[in-house]
Amino acid sequence: MKGSAQTTAVAGWVLKFMDAIDTLEFDEGFAPLTEDTDMFFGTAHVHGVEAIKAFFVKIDSPLNITHEVLEFWTADNGVRLLRGEATMARKSEPDQVVRAPFMHIFYLDQEEPVRIRTLRITAGPLQTHAVFPEA
Repeated sequence: MKGSAQTTAVAGWVLKFMDAIDTLEFDEGFAPLTEDTDMFFGTAHVHGVEAIKAFFVKIDSPLNITHEVLEFWTADNGVRLLRGEATMARKSEPDQVVRAPFMHIFYLDQEEPVRIRTLRITAGPLQTHAVFPEA
């Protein structure tokens, strides 16, 4: 079937990206992002690698969080999809753990080395009151 996605092993750069989000240490994990990368996270639109780093620091620094990739697909035209689950808790309430499914869709500008043009992220359903105090 033309244009279909194929299940593949999780790419190393994807695992490094997830680790960077978990640790907020962005060096190697964020290397595929550029100043031209656009990220859409729910309704938020963030442009450029530095702004994307700041976004993740803002939403993840109050949390203990780990992202697990459950499935990864490769599709035509540089599209990569992943499905995973995040396990998180506020640092101030580490025993109140919340799990949330997420999807990432990466649109690549190039594959060697990997450069991400656009990243779309959806997460949830999520018990937002358990991890975000304003929710």
